[in-house]
This record gives sequence, structure tokens and C-alpha cells, in this order.
Amino acid sequence: MSELILHHYPTSLFSEKARLMLGFKGLSWRSVIIPAILPKPDVTALTGGYRKTPVLQVGADIYCDTALIARRLEAEKSSPSFYPEGQAFTAESLANWADTVLFLHSVSLVFQPASLAVRFAKVPPEAVKAFVADRSTFFDGGSATRVPLELAQHQWPTLMGRLETQLERSGDFLLGVPSIADFSVAHTLWFLKQTPVTAPLVDEYPAVLAWYQRVIAFGHGAASELGSADAIEIARNAEPAALPDEVFRDPNGFEPGQQVSVSAVDYGVNPVQGELMFSGSEELIIRREDERAGVVHVHFPRFGFRIDKR
Repeated sequence: MSELILHHYPTSLFSEKARLMLGFKGLSWRSVIIPAILPKPDVTALTGGYRKTPVLQVGADIYCDTALIARRLEAEKSSPSFYPEGQAFTAESLANWADTVLFLHSVSLVFQPASLAVRFAKVPPEAVKAFVADRSTFFDGGSATRVPLELAQHQWPTLMGRLETQLERSGDFLLGVPSIADFSVAHTLWFLKQTPVTAPLVDEYPAVLAWYQRVIAFGHGAASELGSADAIEIARNAEPAALPDEVFRDPNGFEPGQQVSVSAVDYGVNPVQGELMFSGSEELIIRREDERAGVVHVHFPRFGFRIDKR
């Protein structure tokens, strides 16, 4: 069986979600550290231009978006589960809320001037300038919009108050037992906990803080370093996994063999082009061929992504 390879960087909040999911599952994985900003030539060799972080690689199969990465990790090791029996819909719906509404509010709070001054205090000015320039176009062309700082500050007590009430009643985890929802909420709060400017936005809620510490305690599993060139070589020497056997009729008439592009809907909407191999109720798979990585299958979730004919 191919190793799990996570392409990520330390300060990426969605990477922290993936790292915590790996820890919860007790999995061993290889760690490839990638640049925080474009260009990312080694990642592009595998994905074809998908901009968001992280990416999970399993041989010649590349999984984009943490919602789909969670499903792939569940297939790798079914217990403990991200989707408790009878609560899968609730868990995924709450996870989606956290990855959109809660995330967008946290970004505004983290990127306020006082917080940025602390986060980038030891970063060279040119590096800060490059980071800001990279992120300035992140929302271009997508459905998501930035939450103004004043509005994020105004609405944050409501969001956190609801989480506090839920945890006071549900026990140790959001749904009573661990689920994908816990990791989707926790990584967003982890982002805020990185500086003393925004940490109080979490620490002022006792039930949330105690829960957060329980989730963080799952750790990151057993990671070992891997070079990006080595990861590309692994993809080149591997064969993509067998396609799912789900029988599904695409509502827009897309069929395997068509040349398509797939892109995120909300932000970071850079399209990935290739041959459609599979269209299912939860997953899209396209085939790409790269001169360095060889033939790879790039996997996307259906929800939150769009597919277009080329």
C-alpha cells in the first residue's frame, strides 16, 4: 500500500486540520513542506495548478480539499470514524459551516493590523510584501467574499456563544463523540490562538477552550520528512488506484473521457485541466499527464467545486 504524503506548510490552518485528522486516526505519514505562496512548481506538477493547501498524495492519486482528504483517510482507516453512526449528515454540515462561515470570520480577525504585526514581527519586509500580494488575489473570481473586520468583530460573540452552548450540553465533543466537525472548528480556532492579539477570542469561552485542548491533544500522528522531488518521483513510479465502482448519472451530462476543467467555487479558483475519469455523488477524478510526475489522477469533492467542458 502506498504511503500517505501530505503537502503542507506549518502555518496553514487547513493543513493543521489535516494534521489533526491524521493524529486522530493514529496514522503514519510523510511530510512535504511546500511554499506558502505562489509559485509552487512541485505541487503544480502533481495537481495541475490547484492553489489551496494542503494536498494529500497516495502514490499517483492526488486528493484536493480537506473534506475529500477526510474521506480518503476514512477509507485508509475506518476506526475511529470521522462520521459517527447516525450523525454523518450533522457532522459534515457542521464541518462545512466551520470551513466557510467560521473560517471567513477568523481570517478577518487574524489579518487585522495588530495581529499581523505580531505574526510577521520576525519576517523580512520583502517576504511580508510578497505574502500580502499573493493573498490579495485569493478571492478573485470566487463566490466567497471577505468579511469586514468590524462585522467579524460584531458577529464573533454570537458564533462562539453558540459553540459554547453546544459544548456545555454535548459533553467532550461537539456531537458527544469526535467527528469531522471537531477538526473543522478546531483548526479555525488554532489559527486565532497563534498570537496574543486574537487568542482571547477563543480563551474567553471556557467550554470551547477545554474542548479545543482535547482536540489538539490528538496530535499529528507519526510524520517523517520527504523531499518534494522524491514525492514527484513516487507519483511517476506508481499507477493510479482503481476507479470507484459507484453508478452515478451526472446531472449536467458529463461523462468519462471528456476534456474538462475543475475549479473551486469559493476562492482560490485556479482551474485544473484534464480528462474526466470519474464523476460521482461525492467525488470527481481527472487524469493528467505531467512531464515530471507522469500520469496522475487528481481527486476533488463535488460539493464546493465546479466542472466545465474545455
